[in-house]
Amino acid sequence: MDRLWAPWRLEYIKAANLPSSDCFLCDAAASGVNRERLVLYSRPPVISVMNLFPYNNGHLLVAPLRHIGDLKELTEEESAALFATVRKATIWLEKAYGPHGFNIGMNIGRVAGAGLPGHLHIHIVPRWNGDVNFMPMIGETKVMSEALDAGWEKIRAVIEAEDQ
Repeated sequence: MDRLWAPWRLEYIKAANLPSSDCFLCDAAASGVNRERLVLYSRPPVISVMNLFPYNNGHLLVAPLRHIGDLKELTEEESAALFATVRKATIWLEKAYGPHGFNIGMNIGRVAGAGLPGHLHIHIVPRWNGDVNFMPMIGETKVMSEALDAGWEKIRAVIEAEDQ
């Protein structure tokens, strides 16, 4: 058996056991800015949270506060605020991590790969030249180089500096 030691994951396991409803984004929205729920930003009508199952360090989700699952359900205000927050989030990530690019996208509906089809959200994944290595290809293992708590602190510091 192969072992990959990741002692920082204990905090992740504890966070996964927080009381919850059927929608982690609604739970996050109800908590406001909150480290345990990885909420970085919450200003009506949107929220931004760190992805609990990130593809890369700094992987964020931006979602409407309202529990809706389709673009046509968005109000004009929600639609504008979503894109404005995606724009802000890329700036936060540039300042916190200095990525070389981003993957930004949505999966709408279960057949499109949405893990949470009832609550619309946009993924923002920072990317770097050379961020793909042999581990995912050969070992079928993604190595995350930063704990979620450390990433939350880093991005929140950028957000707080902008708010001053």
